[in-house]
Amino acid sequence: MDSSGAQASGTFDADRRNASWWVDRVVQALVFTGGVSAIVLIIGIFVFITGHGFGFITDHMDVGEFFTSPKWRPTSDNNPTYGALALIAGTASVTGLAMLVAVPFSLGAAIFIAEFAKGKTREVLKVLVELLAAIPSVVWGFIGLSIMNPLIIETFDVPVGLNVLNAGVILGLMAAPIMTTIAEDALKAVPEGFREAAEALGATRWQVIFKVVLPAARNGLVAAVLLGVGRGFGETMAVLMASGHSINLPTSPFDSVRALTATIAAELGETAAGSEHYQALFTLGILLFGVTFVINLTADLFIRGRRKP
Repeated sequence: MDSSGAQASGTFDADRRNASWWVDRVVQALVFTGGVSAIVLIIGIFVFITGHGFGFITDHMDVGEFFTSPKWRPTSDNNPTYGALALIAGTASVTGLAMLVAVPFSLGAAIFIAEFAKGKTREVLKVLVELLAAIPSVVWGFIGLSIMNPLIIETFDVPVGLNVLNAGVILGLMAAPIMTTIAEDALKAVPEGFREAAEALGATRWQVIFKVVLPAARNGLVAAVLLGVGRGFGETMAVLMASGHSINLPTSPFDSVRALTATIAAELGETAAGSEHYQALFTLGILLFGVTFVINLTADLFIRGRRKP
């Protein structure tokens, strides 16, 4: 090769390295921007909610009444009260029942997909689980309103089928897909050597699962349940449509209740901006934000614990 050809080849290599350097820089900048933007958005949401609710917290809020009184009467002309106990109890009861439905279903489905299903069967089941997660919440709400409501009335002989049981079952079915996906990932992350060692010692398939795999995947499974709880606390439309939207302290699964999220969704659009009622609704939003943040942070800590060697 003559000197001109060698020079051209060297120039081409230099240009290619320069282009690769710029591509790396652009990709790094995009990844960094994406990571930082998520943090900025979360902080921005918290600042926005706090800014609208802080006036109520400092000037009008009675902490004792807010957390211990079941009387939510923000539109009363003579004596408006802002007791959130019934709303908190309604949210907790619906979410608790939803977890009773979702946890066995999710863990059972995750165990079957991770440990028993093979080939196309496993892939089809994973796709179906993901499709369940894609169903809009308003569709689940219609199911609770039009199917579960008359079914509960006929089966249990109660006057109203829009209650804790209805909302809990619907919310459990909504939370199950994400819990199944995370739990299945946690089970698949258990090294195959654990299973092989247990089988070499004579353990049966179920003994391997219950004595080896589930304990090894414990942190990931707990994280899946916690994320399901967070999903339950944050759900709005389905709970609004299936719970009866009645302010009560529930004493049985057949009581109608009102959730925190449903209260905000139902009342915010009809409230004068900047009013005491308006600020009280944002205070409920601060409470929800704090609860879901703690739940998700705890789940993340469990996941990090699972990843430790």
